[in-house]
Amino acid sequence: MQWTIGGVTITKVVELESTGGSRFLLPQATPELVRDIPWLIPHFADEAGRLRMSIHALVIATPGGRRILVDTCLGNDKQGRKIPHWNDRQGPFLDDLAAAGFPADSIDTVLCTHLHVDHVGWNTRLVEGRWVPSFPRARYVFGRQEYAHWSSGEAGGAPQSAVFADSVQPILEAGLAELVEADHRLCEEVRLVPSFGHTPGHVCVLIESGGEQALITGDIAHHPCQLARPHWSSTADSDPDAAVATRHAIFGGLAGKPVLVIGTHFAGPTAGRIARDGDGYRLMVCD
Repeated sequence: MQWTIGGVTITKVVELESTGGSRFLLPQATPELVRDIPWLIPHFADEAGRLRMSIHALVIATPGGRRILVDTCLGNDKQGRKIPHWNDRQGPFLDDLAAAGFPADSIDTVLCTHLHVDHVGWNTRLVEGRWVPSFPRARYVFGRQEYAHWSSGEAGGAPQSAVFADSVQPILEAGLAELVEADHRLCEEVRLVPSFGHTPGHVCVLIESGGEQALITGDIAHHPCQLARPHWSSTADSDPDAAVATRHAIFGGLAGKPVLVIGTHFAGPTAGRIARDGDGYRLMVCD
């Protein structure tokens, strides 16, 4: 799946899609309450009210030749994950990325919207018992505030410590990490947007080209049901109140504007434009 914003293309590469099994993340999204939001069906939920979700990466290709990989999913061979089927995966993500036209050595920038397990996994791969950068020609861009939080060793407990050890620290040791402020501009067409709440340094990604705009959400919303019900926070939010405020600020600011919103975990069509809908918002899926 690919979108065009002016002279920029944004390509979705899926690692994992699932239906149901997300109640641990969004406990308020019961099947009964999801069915009360009919526009979620069929793209984002099934007829039974079970949520459809995706773990995917997005590649931004600019007219100047930049190839920016946004978030790197779960990765292979990783251990110590809280969710069993996220452990010791053996998936074809790098092959799928290459088949989409983006072999690993063509990526010049890896951008992590935040440092949770499903956004950093393919930062590294296991080679002869060592974690090495999957994208050896890339600079890996981490938010300075985000990195400071997780590198303290006091946040997230053992699971997050494992994630940091196998998917973040090796990038620092390889000298490929670049720590930036939350409003950093990567290039003429791409800049970061501070969007704290899910994590202390979380960022969205704004793409601007040829008078058009798109926003990659990161995890300000894991699922479109959080547009309809902005007060439904994820169990993974570090500051739920701030996360709710961020959803209102960003989605409210985009409502009625011709900005393409691309969800980092939104399944199916993944993208659309925001409209106000009662006390919340609606994702108007693009044809």
